[in-house]
Amino acid sequence: MTPPVWISAIPEKAPAKGPLTGLTFAIKDNIDYAGVPTTAGCPAFAYTPEKSAAVVTLLEQAGAKAVGKTNLDQFATGLVGVRSPYGACSSVFNKEYVSGGSSSGSAVAVATGQADFSLGTDTAGSGRVPAAFNNIFGLKPTKGVLPTAGVVPACLSLDCVSIFTRDVRTAQRVFAAAKARGTLPAWAHGAFRFGVPRAEDLEFFGDAAAASLYRGAIARLEAAGGIRVEFDYTPFKNAAQLLYAGPWVAERYVAVGEFLEKHSNDAHPVVRDIILGGKKYSAADTFRAMYRLEELRAVTLETWRSIDVMLLPTTGTIYKISEVEAEPVKLNTNLGYYTNFVNLLDLAAFAIPAGFRPNGLPFGVSLIAPAHSDWALLDLAARVEEVQVTVVGAHLSGQPLNKQLTERGARLIRTCNTAADYRLYALANTTPPKPGLVREPGFVGPGIEVEVWGMPAQNFGSFVALIPAPLGIGTVRLEDGTTANGFICEPAGLAGAKEITSLGGWRRYLSR
Repeated sequence: MTPPVWISAIPEKAPAKGPLTGLTFAIKDNIDYAGVPTTAGCPAFAYTPEKSAAVVTLLEQAGAKAVGKTNLDQFATGLVGVRSPYGACSSVFNKEYVSGGSSSGSAVAVATGQADFSLGTDTAGSGRVPAAFNNIFGLKPTKGVLPTAGVVPACLSLDCVSIFTRDVRTAQRVFAAAKARGTLPAWAHGAFRFGVPRAEDLEFFGDAAAASLYRGAIARLEAAGGIRVEFDYTPFKNAAQLLYAGPWVAERYVAVGEFLEKHSNDAHPVVRDIILGGKKYSAADTFRAMYRLEELRAVTLETWRSIDVMLLPTTGTIYKISEVEAEPVKLNTNLGYYTNFVNLLDLAAFAIPAGFRPNGLPFGVSLIAPAHSDWALLDLAARVEEVQVTVVGAHLSGQPLNKQLTERGARLIRTCNTAADYRLYALANTTPPKPGLVREPGFVGPGIEVEVWGMPAQNFGSFVALIPAPLGIGTVRLEDGTTANGFICEPAGLAGAKEITSLGGWRRYLSR
């Protein structure tokens, strides 16, 4: 465990037993771990806490094993990952490009497989930008859903603990183990409206490949059942500008300004200048900005009447480390174009991978929705990242081949019936016994009971390879008019089969 990814190791201890047993995690070094120094990326600031941050304790109680503290933009001030005396992290796909920040080490530790998940923090996008630059997932929950006790504040009124993972399922497990609760809105499982900015509001800073990948992400969301709705991004952009061009910088001064006044030579110069610049704002400036934010919030509420979720590029582009060092403030600001408004407007966000540029660098998008929609965003991301598989027989829950689904990380989404024009047959000479599902247009039957499972896309090929003739994967029409991949049977496979359509499903046939 050496810089630039790691700052310190966490001593070995026996993990508890729980839902996260077997998983390791890294901790951004502005989050306390008992007995291990917290540096916030500044050695002169370091202190050794007597107890761990509340969220760390919850995860350890759930069985996860903490392995180390990770690098960050000093005092969590930056979206780049280069503002640290411990060295600059880089994207795992190209060492010349930034890793994103401020949760740089936490993202790289997960992307390289050194930890199963990690904790970061997110005030302006620090839990999302590094996810995009390292092709992983970054959950920025609703403010206050995950406790911030034991976290060195950046902007205390805005800070969130974030979670990095390599897949959606792990993000769901970790979020649940951290005692996060919530309700699912109606759009979480059915049709949903997703907002995309008007063409004139989109900004890719000359990155044509990113623009193309964003169009591809829009198409993927439409394929998952989403209805695209254009919206005016202007009020969200105006809110974003308040974060660093307004008195919220003074809140950073409240957090560590007095320390920086006394230890200016121990601080990264860009971080020092940003935070000490917060002194220029008056109480009157603060109230004016608060009033302006509430005006913008009222305008944005109208947007949420026409959309359920927003799909934005996580960033418009990515920069080389040398470029950021040459223009540290301007390029950092560019990276916050789609992220800085989220906490100011108290929204939830989930950053997900969205493909690769021709030069091999990753691109990411973010799903954003109103406060307490965290679980809905996780479920929607699962729908986008998963292949839905409709099973009708030996792969049903509790049946002998169901493990072929669960071993590949599949999850049960729902139980329902096919459309009425399907017949079901008990096939002859199959081990274990299997049914055959056949569509017959014009036939009107009871519909056949099926289960719809969501499987990580990368595991779908190995699953299909296990399916023996006369079965295969085709398109199955469901009773609600939607379709999904599912088991179908070749007509030639019906020789010697017994029709069991009237029973309405395989389980009923087995229980006769």
